[in-house]
Amino acid sequence: MFSPANFRTRLCANVLAGGGVIACPTEAVWGLSCDPFSESAVQRLLDLKERPAHKGLILVAGDESQLEFLLKDLPLTLRRKVSVSWPGPNTWLVPHHGRVPALVHGQFESVAVRVSGHPGVRQLCRVYGGPLVSSSANVAGRAAPKTLLEVRKYFGTRLDGLLPGNVGAAGRPSTIRDLFTDEVFRA
Repeated sequence: MFSPANFRTRLCANVLAGGGVIACPTEAVWGLSCDPFSESAVQRLLDLKERPAHKGLILVAGDESQLEFLLKDLPLTLRRKVSVSWPGPNTWLVPHHGRVPALVHGQFESVAVRVSGHPGVRQLCRVYGGPLVSSSANVAGRAAPKTLLEVRKYFGTRLDGLLPGNVGAAGRPSTIRDLFTDEVFRA
């Protein structure tokens, strides 16, 4: 059965598969997404944001299985720790073991991962078939946008697509913490 929402999600997934960068609503703000394994797409996202590559990016998934390639080596206690916190606004820094490109992990031995609690993001990742880069849809140093109008003010027509929808009810972006030490890097 035809659904406009499903059609738009499939269109965005096709744009991502073709190396595009899209905007989509997330739990708290609008974000930019691309294929984390497309060097040109990740570089373009970084250029749009004017974000230095050494800072790294977040990988967002529709379900935990999409991050299995990064989580499979974790001890059971740590796997449980991430499992009970997802889906939701909890981003964990986990060892990447060279399994993600340098533009995604930046200068770090870990990479930030989250299973989104936003239904639109989860569906997009599922239709796409894997995790995506997720970074706030703003130029570095500027406020993260909560409306599509703000996204358009930042990027105009320079994006390849956008997933319509509403930002979730979360008051702020996800908490980022180290899985091993529980040190909080963003509250």
